[in-house]
Amino acid sequence: MTALDLSSPVAVVGTGTMGQGIAQVALVAGHPVRLYDAVPGRAGQAAAAIGARLDRLVDKDRLTAADRDAARARLAAVDSLAELADCALVVEAVLERLDVKQALLTELEEVVADDCLLATNTSSLSVTAIGGALRDPGRLVGLHFFNPAPLLPLVEVVSGFATDVTSATRAYETARAWGKTPVACADTPGFIVNRIARPFYAEAFAVLESQGADPATIDAVLRESGGFRMGAFELTDLIGQDVNESVTHSVWQSFFQDVRFTPSLAQRRLVESGRLGRKSGHGWYDYGDGAERPEPHTAEPARPPAYVVVEGDLGPAAEVTALIREAGIPVREEDEDHGTRLVLPSGGQLVLADGQTSVEFRDVVYFDLALDYRRATRIALSASQDTDPQTLAEAVGLFQALGKDVSVVGDVPGLIVARTVARIVDLAHDAVAKGVATEEDIDTAMRLGVNYPLGPFEWSRRLGRTWAYDLLDDLHLRDPSGRYAPSLALYRHAYAGEKRESAS
Repeated sequence: MTALDLSSPVAVVGTGTMGQGIAQVALVAGHPVRLYDAVPGRAGQAAAAIGARLDRLVDKDRLTAADRDAARARLAAVDSLAELADCALVVEAVLERLDVKQALLTELEEVVADDCLLATNTSSLSVTAIGGALRDPGRLVGLHFFNPAPLLPLVEVVSGFATDVTSATRAYETARAWGKTPVACADTPGFIVNRIARPFYAEAFAVLESQGADPATIDAVLRESGGFRMGAFELTDLIGQDVNESVTHSVWQSFFQDVRFTPSLAQRRLVESGRLGRKSGHGWYDYGDGAERPEPHTAEPARPPAYVVVEGDLGPAAEVTALIREAGIPVREEDEDHGTRLVLPSGGQLVLADGQTSVEFRDVVYFDLALDYRRATRIALSASQDTDPQTLAEAVGLFQALGKDVSVVGDVPGLIVARTVARIVDLAHDAVAKGVATEEDIDTAMRLGVNYPLGPFEWSRRLGRTWAYDLLDDLHLRDPSGRYAPSLALYRHAYAGEKRESAS
């Protein structure tokens, strides 16, 4: 099954921001495009807005004047659904309500030809449920574009329970012909991106709710250590707290209130107070005139330790040893079977976040995971009230000597980046095991859809087979609510790796 021929008319029903974006994508690709909106006059306004955006593309040398003029000639606003009768594809981008979408598509089904492909751009509703009202649900497919549709490359092509393979394949190939990067996924709550991205927000909010750190510090650690483009608090302010919470709540409810997707009470209070983010002028941060952005907590300068003893293999943090040597700090390495750690002159230990807490041990400071310890500009450290101040000072001084800003947070098991990445990796393995999507498509979706520095499986391969499982297992022991219980898929992944290693 190939993509739709460029001579085939494409219709978009619903002309808000997303509908206009989808129409522009199809138009620039070369299709005749028709716009319809139930509100009189709105389709014409949308056509004018798209034309203005085409003008700006010409001004930026991204489109020729001739191509713009040709595109404008192919664009038409229509006054009735009957005028969509000869379309080969109709994409609905109307209100996110099941009854509204079902009613529209049922009406469209009586207008268009039997071979017309119907698509929904829903981000949170079930494609299967939307298609359940149709005479022929096999022709309905999810085409989930990301906003702004003309700029963001990802399209999730979602097959409902009754979607025909030919329909899904044609939608996939058409999205690719439009210059997008399609990924195929099954119809499960949140599809790929909105399902697997939940821990990025949830763990940041959990650290805040436990008073482990403030939003500015958590965001800085996620950016400067984890390599994420934005922190969870600034990103949800950009998205809109009401929008982000609505998606989280929808996924949680759709998974029968699975504790792994539990919404944040702190975010609920933010929404209730009307602090919705940038669009309201205040969210986690204040965007009013003259408001100053809070600075992340950064430790005062401390003296580096006179030497460091490296015991065992530091695993994902192995680069730290080389950085210590390059900083001119003497390093002595010792092989140890009982653990991997840095031992400081005070006798205290510096350990990579593993899901345990500092309070459990005599004198341990934990340090967070980094995407790249050489390039990271900030590291988070976690200590308890019983940690020897000298040990903490030496740990701070060590990472400062490596050129890092240091944020000392509370006794947070798994710290910030490590627990976030571990949960993302777990949900990704679980999704593959349940047939949601392939590893490759999940990695592609998370890199392109939410700009993650690595896909979950790229992280997993880099960190080692057992890393995420071990960290979550330790977290689960300390929080047995089920939130951190590793999935069976992750257990099988880790166990298979251990079996292979022991057999070799």
